[in-house]
Amino acid sequence: MKRLTTLAVACSVVAAACGSGAGTDESVTVYSGRSEELIGPLLEDFTSATGIAVDVRYDSSANLALLIGEEGDRSPADVFISQSPGAIGFLAEGDLLQPIDSDALELVEPRFRNADGLWVGLSGRARVIVYNHDLVSPDELPDSIFDLTDSAYAGRVALAPANGSFQDFITAMRDVDGDEVTLDWLQGMAANESPTYPNNSAIVEAVGRGEVPMGLVNHYYNYRALAEDPSLASENHFLSPGDIGSLIIVTAIGVLASSDNEEGARRLIDFMLSDEAQAFYSNETFEYPLARGSTPWEGLPPLDEIGGATYDFDSLAGGLERTKELIDESGLQSS
Repeated sequence: MKRLTTLAVACSVVAAACGSGAGTDESVTVYSGRSEELIGPLLEDFTSATGIAVDVRYDSSANLALLIGEEGDRSPADVFISQSPGAIGFLAEGDLLQPIDSDALELVEPRFRNADGLWVGLSGRARVIVYNHDLVSPDELPDSIFDLTDSAYAGRVALAPANGSFQDFITAMRDVDGDEVTLDWLQGMAANESPTYPNNSAIVEAVGRGEVPMGLVNHYYNYRALAEDPSLASENHFLSPGDIGSLIIVTAIGVLASSDNEEGARRLIDFMLSDEAQAFYSNETFEYPLARGSTPWEGLPPLDEIGGATYDFDSLAGGLERTKELIDESGLQSS
């Protein structure tokens, strides 16, 4: 991961122009690894509901986590929102987060929050195979991610090896199945000449237009594409329950140990786990809401039905560099 020298700053402004970024009683500073499109509307709703302005700095989760690590107790951030547990786990390991209020933690199942209460999941994305139903028959779809190295899938399964969610998936595979098995799988996918794309969206688009029959993505990208164009031929295939290929990856939130506005940060976390915010994940982004009692979008199979792979998300905090080394060693490219 490259170290940052500059970051683009985007501000959600309600009561005043974006200031220096330091949190006050009237404002909370958020570093967000989720894009403005996905998190901005919720932060605006939070300000409308509480009167607390939000100053936001957007970048990749990894870059922001590294920046916070460099800033240490001088960081202006009060809250970190991470696209995946790996980046926020890096901060937890570095003693840069403080415990979250227990009432907020109890809203989310233990498997979707940090064991020490340092971060909590907001929404979840399942790893799936997106496929073009005009090019792939149901009997061709695999039960396990490990089936994809078979020669029957040569050139037919798109990957995004430089994408953060793919790398989180590979890190989880390493932890569950070991480096040797993981490298064998990566080398098998490379030997099969699997087409590579920069991200999930590009894979879904390619599958939809028939450029490639299948691809590995997070589930919600295809649902968002279908919401825009229901005529697309792309569908999601959920792998067998417990298969590492059906890993659930969570968006996580935590409070910086150096926060100047712990009360404002706590209120933001409470809001992000509220019925209103959780409904946004269900109905606008088609993710799985993680607060107890929240209802997923009706087109999604229930989490307990798909049985996404059970995994200790704190394990994603380390090992990213080794994951990237294995991806590169296999012949795929991690960046």
